[in-house]
Amino acid sequence: MSDVLLDFVRAARGTGIRISPAESIDAVQAMNALGWADRAALRDGLGLVLAKTAEEKAKLAECFDLFFARSDMKRPEAPEPEQRLPDQQAPSGAAGEPQGGGGSALGEMLRAGDLAELAARMERAAEQAGVRNISVFTQVNLYARRMLEQMGLRELDREIARGGPQAEQLRQGRDWLRGEARALVERNLALFARGETEKYREEMLRRARLSSLDRRDVERMRMLVRAMARRLAARYARPRKHARRGMLDARRTLRRNMPWGGIPFRTIWKTRKIEKPRLMVLCDVSGSVAAVAQFLLLFLWSLNEALSGLRAFAFSNRCIEVTEILNQLPIEQAGAEIMVQVGFGSSAYGASLEDFARTALRDLNHQTTVLILGDARGNRTEARADLLRDIADRAKQVIWLNPEHPMAWGTGDSDMPRYRPYCKLATHCATLDQLERVIEDLLRASA
Repeated sequence: MSDVLLDFVRAARGTGIRISPAESIDAVQAMNALGWADRAALRDGLGLVLAKTAEEKAKLAECFDLFFARSDMKRPEAPEPEQRLPDQQAPSGAAGEPQGGGGSALGEMLRAGDLAELAARMERAAEQAGVRNISVFTQVNLYARRMLEQMGLRELDREIARGGPQAEQLRQGRDWLRGEARALVERNLALFARGETEKYREEMLRRARLSSLDRRDVERMRMLVRAMARRLAARYARPRKHARRGMLDARRTLRRNMPWGGIPFRTIWKTRKIEKPRLMVLCDVSGSVAAVAQFLLLFLWSLNEALSGLRAFAFSNRCIEVTEILNQLPIEQAGAEIMVQVGFGSSAYGASLEDFARTALRDLNHQTTVLILGDARGNRTEARADLLRDIADRAKQVIWLNPEHPMAWGTGDSDMPRYRPYCKLATHCATLDQLERVIEDLLRASA
């Protein structure tokens, strides 16, 4: 029965409940203590062991009821044995076998109306068919067919094909069995495919263009961005030192061993402190790039623990610093406020670079990375690439993220070829996967 409980734990994880291996072991011990006789007590006990919040308790109870549900196999049209017509009576000595022999075991159960045995055999067939491995709804008919074949569908089909007075009754029973098998598969789909479906949907969202997201997916995308940022922050936020193997720190070694007359009983090796990257972000929030900019700001502000001195600027036809807005307001409200102040205008990269240089050029140093998000389309205004050159000279590096494909750079009013020589990295960035890759490379490079 522990295998059944582990399947239940897998189904519970699919609903979003976080269950560790240690908690799974606790669940097995709770099951052994409570037993299976009192289902309500077992559900409450597992809720105490596995759920951490009221929301998780509700999800776990719903999952428990669905997992341990057993559908009542009621078939009003199925005749009871005593109600059979005289010509349907089985001959003596061959109880339950149709006249002429060759009857199937599944057909016999249908004629006898043995619902308990049919339910038990369907459960065994579901286990043999691996129905708990279902991942998408298009597999429902496939698994239902496999279950029926495990129960003996082929023999039943041959018995129906031979005809006879009970062929129509068996045909109706076969159709009813198909409905019951499909219902069982759909219940397993709701239990075990939820996590896989959510995972597949998240993978599709990670690869979707941020500028063309459906409104229904925006909130889910924000959750994804926060989760990715938390993962990167946990990896890169804590202070770290990198040991330089084989490099003896003679000065500190001598100082440490002064009590022993300078004899190096305790050696100290050189280490290099890993500094958090200092980052200044310039986001184009004009109409063509606004959606991507909002997700970049959300991503970076969720990474605050892993970054030092993060400052943000937003621009369209002018550039303003938005660091205080992002610090004082929740990120969704901050995004709306930024759009009100400077968003959805026509891009003027030259004027925006002038504003940025006037505000922040003196604060750049060799530890600062300047990250620019924009399509470099300045609507035929002056590009002022000389200002980007000055920024690149003072900063550690300039990274340009362009939502447009590189094939479009330099076409029409794109000034990307003028800016590109002053960027250490200029890359296409239109999806969440690409954004995460760039930010992780930036954090890794500081290690």
